[in-house]
Amino acid sequence: MVSTDLTLQPFYWRATNLFPEKEIVSRGPDGKTRYTYQKFGDRTRALAGALSALGVESGDRVGTVGWNTHRHYEAYFAIPLMGAQLHTINAVLPDDHVEYIVNDAQDEVLLVDPGEPFKTIERLWDRFDDVREVIVLSDEHPKTDLDCVSTVEELVADADPLEWPDLSEDQPAGMCYTSGTTGKPKGVEYTQKMIYSHAMMVATPSAIGVDESDVIMHVVPMYHVNSWEFPFSAAMAGAKQVYPGPSPDPATLARLIEEEEVTLTAGVPTVWINLLDYLDDHDADISSLDRIVVGGSAAPSAVMRRFEDEYDVVLEHAWGMTETMSIGSVSRPKSHMHGWSREKRFEKRAKQGLLSPGVEMKLVDDNGEELPWDGESVGELYVRGPTVVSEYYNRPEANEEGFEDGWLRTGDIATVDADGYLELVDRAKDIIKSGGEWISSIDLENELMEHDDITEAAVIAVPHDRWRERPVACIKPKSGADLTADDVLAFLEESYPRWWLPDNIIFVDSVPKTATGKFDKKRLRESYEDADLPRAPGGSSEGNENVGDDD
Repeated sequence: MVSTDLTLQPFYWRATNLFPEKEIVSRGPDGKTRYTYQKFGDRTRALAGALSALGVESGDRVGTVGWNTHRHYEAYFAIPLMGAQLHTINAVLPDDHVEYIVNDAQDEVLLVDPGEPFKTIERLWDRFDDVREVIVLSDEHPKTDLDCVSTVEELVADADPLEWPDLSEDQPAGMCYTSGTTGKPKGVEYTQKMIYSHAMMVATPSAIGVDESDVIMHVVPMYHVNSWEFPFSAAMAGAKQVYPGPSPDPATLARLIEEEEVTLTAGVPTVWINLLDYLDDHDADISSLDRIVVGGSAAPSAVMRRFEDEYDVVLEHAWGMTETMSIGSVSRPKSHMHGWSREKRFEKRAKQGLLSPGVEMKLVDDNGEELPWDGESVGELYVRGPTVVSEYYNRPEANEEGFEDGWLRTGDIATVDADGYLELVDRAKDIIKSGGEWISSIDLENELMEHDDITEAAVIAVPHDRWRERPVACIKPKSGADLTADDVLAFLEESYPRWWLPDNIIFVDSVPKTATGKFDKKRLRESYEDADLPRAPGGSSEGNENVGDDD
């Protein structure tokens, strides 16, 4: 019996041979680039040939510091298909993080977008240990004193196309680093088989469901867990792809949806909240759009309802991590729930949903005991499966803490209901331990963002002498809103007990965000850990009969 290893080669073959006429559209500073999968295939082989001529060999790591463009996408296939390892690097990280990640990964060649990404690499050049070549993803050569810089267009024009070598499914093919919000970023490696398996998983109707008829717009940054692996699933399916370029604003996204007839996209909630705000004041036709997959944090139910009621667009919650190759669960009602009331189905859709095919989970308490799926028991989420990593790169101390008997300890605090729907309560580092009881920052944030006059809300824990920790809410009001702390607390008191209410409401111009668009609670904690905690009306822990001493 002949067996074929699970690699990216069949995805490349399928896209370029069965759907050669399908389009890849990319927005750049000079407008759109539009070409077919056939042309993509030719350029990908040429890029691989150029990298080979520069000395890149099987097993070498090639870093990319780039935006969501067609040139970056060519590297997604050229690098792993030649047997090297694609290492996507966050383009907006602080300098010390970029330095650490490039040196830890031992990248030898970097593919870099012009502008700020190139300036970052140029600025850090003398601090890199192994980098010897820089390829700018442009047709214009930047002004620089570095003598090791080429443009991708001049290299591709002169290269001999590479014939793909035979690959093992265990060959390292990808590498991403965690965000490093609680310490140094951790390297996570993906094999050919893992990328193959995850792309297949995402494409199934039991996960996201990606079809040849889809037009997929990649809003999730390509440096963030490979844009949630959508670019690989899109190629496998033969779907049209749209790359919105660097830092697309709501107007750009709306225009691309209308002009390219986008059907499926994904991103963190703030992207789609901003798009709704834009649509309130501007005419744009987004009628082609069927679904938006939301991850990173939960979308407020008011946002979900508005997209559905006003634009006939379904927002689907998803959960995942760098360690799970992004998408690990998706929330949509099971078939027998279709006859339920809308409100009852919304309760399910508001959760992080059902695990993707191939992934298993369990809940574990502080004593290591497995908890029941009753929708009430709260514990740490453990997962395992073919798309879940089993170790971190070069971090033995993190391996001891992060893995247990073949399970990944996610650090997410969660419940699972009797139907198997996962619901995140909080991150272990973000949950608020007040007087021996847990307060979910996620629940409070979601409730706050239901308020008509609140645009953004993040809730953090601050130290407290008596109760150990208490919640503080950082809120960005809508422009022109006349909102007071008393208004906010009165709104929360309609849904939560007094001891859950924040002890302080801090109004901010904008909630700081991480490089992937999530609320940056680490920065907020650093800014407000010494904040005074006046007992705002309704927000005091004093006299709370349900809060015990934290022994």
